[in-house]
Amino acid sequence: MTPTGPAELLATWESGLAQHDAGRSLLLHRAARPGAGTDELLSMPVGAREADLFALRRALFGERMQVRVECASCGEAMEFDLDATLLGVRGRAPDGPLRVAEGDWMVEFRLPTAADLAAAGSAPDAAEARRLLVARCAVSAVRGGETVPPERLAGLLPADLQRRLAETAAEADPAADVTLNVSCPECGGVTPAELDITSYLWTELDTWARDLLLDVHLLASAYGWSEPEILALSPLRRRYYLELCADA
Repeated sequence: MTPTGPAELLATWESGLAQHDAGRSLLLHRAARPGAGTDELLSMPVGAREADLFALRRALFGERMQVRVECASCGEAMEFDLDATLLGVRGRAPDGPLRVAEGDWMVEFRLPTAADLAAAGSAPDAAEARRLLVARCAVSAVRGGETVPPERLAGLLPADLQRRLAETAAEADPAADVTLNVSCPECGGVTPAELDITSYLWTELDTWARDLLLDVHLLASAYGWSEPEILALSPLRRRYYLELCADA
């Protein structure tokens, strides 16, 4: 992956300030795949997007990720480092629809995409979100030899079958959900913590952008250079000029 330049990253950050998680995910994914169109990005399985965002994070900020988690049992604050090269690794993409059979049910479905999650996220409640997700991802469903319309599936599928669908999707697309099981050194309790790469990467990008704009302000004030001229400097040369300004 070719790292996106500072001017493009600043534009991504500026556009994302007024966005929420879904919009920021799309902006960051576009930065990870600058040649891809919006429709292509939204149609990719969630795990593919997450893998791209982890790759972008490694390209921009390195392989070490610092994570903070509060113990669910005793409230102890835990902080540790992760190797980002081990995260967001995709498995082999399925050749066709996934299939789950149980009792008199046979359901074929595809992996959820970023567009599917965005649609489900706009639902008024969890039940409607589940209905939308099942309806969008179902390829076919048969119960006792009778075809079941996708929009009716969520209300008819037994709980055990819904769980099997979720487990099958998770096995086929493991990068879609990175959950850490963190053991507390104080009480020994284990806390599951979902690592949301969009939120994590956006926080880092926000800090980086604000620091960079401060650098631009200081160098423009000292030398009269324009923002494009300052952004064209390598980070090392930019830091050297800032040190000269501080010594003056």
